[in-house]
Amino acid sequence: MRSIWSASFLFLPSVLAGVVARGDWRSKVDVQRNGFYPLDVVDKLEETTMDKVDEYMTKKIAAGKNNGCTLETAGVRREWGDMTDEQRSDFINAVLCLMKAPSQAPQDRFPGARSRYDDFMAYHMTNAGSLHDTIGLFPAHKYFLLAYETALRKECGYKGYHPYMNYDRYTKEPTKSALFNGNATSMGGNGAPDPKYVGLRTGAGMIKSAGGGGCVTEGPFKDYMATVGPGAPMMPDVPKNPIAGGGGYNPRCMRRDVNAEAALGATADRSYNLIMKSQTINTFYNTLLTPPRNASDPYNWGVHTAGHYIAGGDPGGDPMVSPGDPIFYFHHAMLDRLWWIWQMQDPDTRVTAQVSLGGGGGANRKLDLKWLIPDVIPVLEAHDGLGGHGGAFCHVYV
Repeated sequence: MRSIWSASFLFLPSVLAGVVARGDWRSKVDVQRNGFYPLDVVDKLEETTMDKVDEYMTKKIAAGKNNGCTLETAGVRREWGDMTDEQRSDFINAVLCLMKAPSQAPQDRFPGARSRYDDFMAYHMTNAGSLHDTIGLFPAHKYFLLAYETALRKECGYKGYHPYMNYDRYTKEPTKSALFNGNATSMGGNGAPDPKYVGLRTGAGMIKSAGGGGCVTEGPFKDYMATVGPGAPMMPDVPKNPIAGGGGYNPRCMRRDVNAEAALGATADRSYNLIMKSQTINTFYNTLLTPPRNASDPYNWGVHTAGHYIAGGDPGGDPMVSPGDPIFYFHHAMLDRLWWIWQMQDPDTRVTAQVSLGGGGGANRKLDLKWLIPDVIPVLEAHDGLGGHGGAFCHVYV
C-alpha cells in the first residue's frame, strides 16, 4: 500500500509530514498528515485507539466474524486538509458528476429531483423523522453516508472514500481553509454578504452571522442550484416550494454563512469530553445533541448543532434538506468518526449499544433507504463499521 512516508509522496503540495513511529496498525493503514495542523486531543486519542481497533479486528478475524473486512482492506476516510490536491479534485469531480447524473427518485413524488444528487435531498426531506430519532440518528446516517459514498464510487468512478471535517480546524479563519477558501480544490467559498441574515437562534443562544448568508460565488459549486425543499428554512427569503411536501422544482442558489463562532461549539476538547465522559450510549447521544446548560459558556450549542452551522445557509442549514450542501456529508462523517472512536474504547460492548431513550423500534428496526441503495438492513448492521452488512461497512478514520 502506498504510504505518506514514501519518498515519491513526500513532495505533494498539500502534505507536510512529520515522521511518527509506526506501530503494527500503521503497516496496515495508509496514513497522511498535513503538518500545518498539529494533532489535537481527539486526533491523539484516535491514534492510541487504533491499537485497540487492531486487537479487536484480530479477534474478529480469528472468530470468522469480520465478513472479509480487515484493516488492510478498509476504506480510509481522511480530513479534507490531509488530502492532496489530486485527491480533492477527484472527489469534487465525482460530486459534480452526481449532480449531473439522472435522478432515480420517484418522479410522481419528486418532480423537482433532477439529478442523482437531488435524490439524497429528497430522501432526507421525507424521512427526517426516522433519520433523527433516538434509534436512527447514528446508524441511519452511517448508512446514508455509505449510500452516498457508494454512489460516488460506483456511479461516478471515484476511487477514494468520503472525507470528514475536523471541526477544531475551522475555529479560526475557516474561509482561508482548504475546505472553504473558494479555490478549485475547495468545497466552495462563503456566501456573499446578506444583511438580512443576522444569525440563527438555538436553545443555547444565538449563533451570530459571520457576514455571509448569500449565494456562494466561488469554487466548484458556485453554479449549483438546490432543487427541492425547503423543509424548515433557517434563512430569510427562501422561496416556497410549488408542491406541498417540498418535492416540486424550486431552483435556488446555494447560500452559506461559514461561521467560526459555530465551530467554537465543537472544539476538540468538547469532542474529547463527549467521548471520554460518556460511559453509556444514552449519555453520548444526549451530550452530542444537548449538552448540560452552562450559562458561562457562550458556545454551548452541542457538537451536532455546531457542526451543522459551520456552513449553515440554504439548503445546508435547513434540517430537512441539509444534504443539498455537500458539506453535510463532511459533518456527518465527523459525527460518525466520533461515534466510532467512542465505540472502539470498548468495542465488545459498545458496537451493539443502542440508544434506549424514547423507544423507536430497537434492534428490530430496519433501515430502508429506498431509491438511494437497494439493500434493507437490520439497524445493528449499521453499528458495525468494520464488517457490518456483509462487509459493506469497512472503514477507518485517520
